[in-house]
Amino acid sequence: MMFKKLSAMFGGGASVDTVLATPQTQPGGVLRGEVRIGGGNVEMVVDRVELELVARVEVEGQTLGGEDYEHNTNLAFQRLHLGHRFSLQPGAFHAVPFELAVPWETPITSVNGYPLHGMQLGVRTELELAGALDKGDMDPIQVNPLPAQARLLDAFNRLGFQFKGADLERGTLYGSRLPFYQEIEFYPAHQYAGAVNELEVTFISGPQSMDVLLELDKRGGFLSSGSDAYNRFTVQYAGAEDLNWEQWLHEHLQILTQRRGLFQ
Repeated sequence: MMFKKLSAMFGGGASVDTVLATPQTQPGGVLRGEVRIGGGNVEMVVDRVELELVARVEVEGQTLGGEDYEHNTNLAFQRLHLGHRFSLQPGAFHAVPFELAVPWETPITSVNGYPLHGMQLGVRTELELAGALDKGDMDPIQVNPLPAQARLLDAFNRLGFQFKGADLERGTLYGSRLPFYQEIEFYPAHQYAGAVNELEVTFISGPQSMDVLLELDKRGGFLSSGSDAYNRFTVQYAGAEDLNWEQWLHEHLQILTQRRGLFQ
């Protein structure tokens, strides 16, 4: 295993590597592994070791002059403090095991083994030695969907929707806890193409159920402009495997294409 050298401000040639038992997880899961710290040429004191889950998030806003702007930033959304201060002898190695809880609302990054284009999530290690702080690189992780999420996404596919992309928007929705939310975007299936430009789905997941937020970008007609239609539904995990997801999704999409609504 190759160790990453710490910043030159530490001196002494110290190194660190974060090793995950598995880089895959799902919302509500746990990431296990250990942080391995290698001593350099002199004795060092490690004041603090922390892990954080980090996501690449899109930030939108307006300048004071009223101009719109957009940029991406890395945003930490879960932190774990590891252990207490310890000394590291020259050439020695110190391993700090960890179990990092993955929040229920953590965005998914992969479906059926295929990555969702636009998703960047990972674990970042932060060390403090002799008062100097080093934030390491983001080690990517794969977040697979919960069974109910996977069934709904599969229903989109069977109805003929095509995956377009995914992004993380900074902000909160009713009932959400993270400082951002995920939008998974689809091109419309043939039977909806005349009424819909695009469909977006957002999950707000918990331990017993998830809220599903659907947003349709509706096409405008000759005498009308386009608009967005929204709706929000709660799905219990218990019994989700017996639900006819295609029928459920088709019925809710039919409602949305016929009216303009708000989150319920």
